[in-house]
This record gives sequence, C-alpha cells and structure tokens, in this order.
Amino acid sequence: MATSNESSSASASASSSARDRLLEAAEALIYAGGIHATGVDAIVKQSGTARKSFYTYFESKDALVAAALERRDERWMKWFIEGTLRHGKRPHARLLGMFDVLREWFASDGFHGCAFLNAAGEIASPDDPIRVVAREHKERLLAFVRTQCDEFVASIGVDARRAERLSRQLLVLLDGAIGVALVSGDPDAALDARSAAEHVLAAYHAHNKPHTQSQTQSQTQSQTQSQTQSQTQPHTRPRSGGQPSTARDRNQT
Repeated sequence: MATSNESSSASASASSSARDRLLEAAEALIYAGGIHATGVDAIVKQSGTARKSFYTYFESKDALVAAALERRDERWMKWFIEGTLRHGKRPHARLLGMFDVLREWFASDGFHGCAFLNAAGEIASPDDPIRVVAREHKERLLAFVRTQCDEFVASIGVDARRAERLSRQLLVLLDGAIGVALVSGDPDAALDARSAAEHVLAAYHAHNKPHTQSQTQSQTQSQTQSQTQSQTQPHTRPRSGGQPSTARDRNQT
C-alpha cells in the first residue's frame, strides 16, 4: 500500500507533468501556426491532458502563451549563448560566431523565424503579457551581445561608450537575418548578415587606428621639438659670482 507521502509525491509529479505537456504543446503549435490560429482545444488535445488541467494551471490562453514563451526564452538563450561562446576566445570571433550559430538554426527542420517577433506581431497592445515577454527576450539578447561588445571595444582600445551603439547595430543584423531567412527560406541570410557585421567591426578598428597614429605622431613631434630646443639653446657657464654668463657676455667684456 502506498503511503500518504508517496501518494502526494505521485500527485505532484503528475500535476507537474500535465503543466509541462500543456506548455510544450502550446509552444510547438503556436510557433508553427501562430497564436490566433491555435485554439485551446488543439493545445489540450496535443498535450494529452484533460481540459480541466488547462484551467487548473492557467487562467487564460494568453497566460499559457506567455508562460510557454518564457520557457522558450530560457532554452533559446542558453542554446545561443553556449553556441556563440564555442566560436572562439577572442571577442571579435565570438561576435561573428553569433551569425554562424544562426545559420545552423536557419538550416534546421522546423525553423519558423523568431517566436518572439512572431508573437509581438500578433499582439497589438505593448502592455500585453505576451508582448512583455517578447520585449524582455530581446532585452536579454541585447544584454548578451553587449557583454561581447564591451570585450571587443576594450580589446582594440576604443572608448567603452561605443559598445552600446555597436550592440544595437548587431542586434538589428541578428533580427534582420532571422526575418530574411524566414521569408526567403534561405539560411545563407545569416552569412550575409555576418558579412555586414564584419564591415561594422572593421569600421570600429579603422576609427581607432587614426587616433593611435595621431597620438604617436604627437609624441614624436613633441620629442623632436624638445631635442631642437635643447640643441639651439645657448651654452652657459657660471660667473665667478655664481651668475651664468654666455659667449656673448665674454665678447662684450
């Protein structure tokens, strides 16, 4: 006979399993077909749970969708960060590696674009929980890109404040590549975005180069002027009273 603790544990496990199945079903159906095209009945059917389970865990379809997107955000960001970090130790290599990671995703079965951009496109109100989750996902993605940009600008000696703008530029390229790949069906959209990113990073290198050369030239000119002044300065020797006298003084006495 099962003890009360065992029964309680089994019940909790079944409840957790039912909730997870609902989230998995919602994420899969909504990602493939959209929010408005996916009904609660379809989600319940695919999850293999009772309709009562849906109302036990979620107060509405929107609440289920928001929870499913939060779940996807955690998994997608973990995948993207780990994939990016595997592309090298140098920040320059990792920044370009982000687009190689996207290329793998674009070429995979079942790619339907960015679930968060797709969701935001279906929801009008910016305050809707679904839009909030989508916005928070992009903020997390931007924050990760920013950490890589911080390391990049530090490695080339550029003003640290420029990392913020660079991270936004790269986010636009990332999301742009996702959109083009979805519409065109061409995974090489990631490589086009990568090429554009290379030009952006090269521009930051070029911006730093004249600054470094200017500093070197300024230091060289300063040293040359100092040497010239030292060579042209009249030679002096002390007078008997301790006061210096020049060659001109000797000629006049």
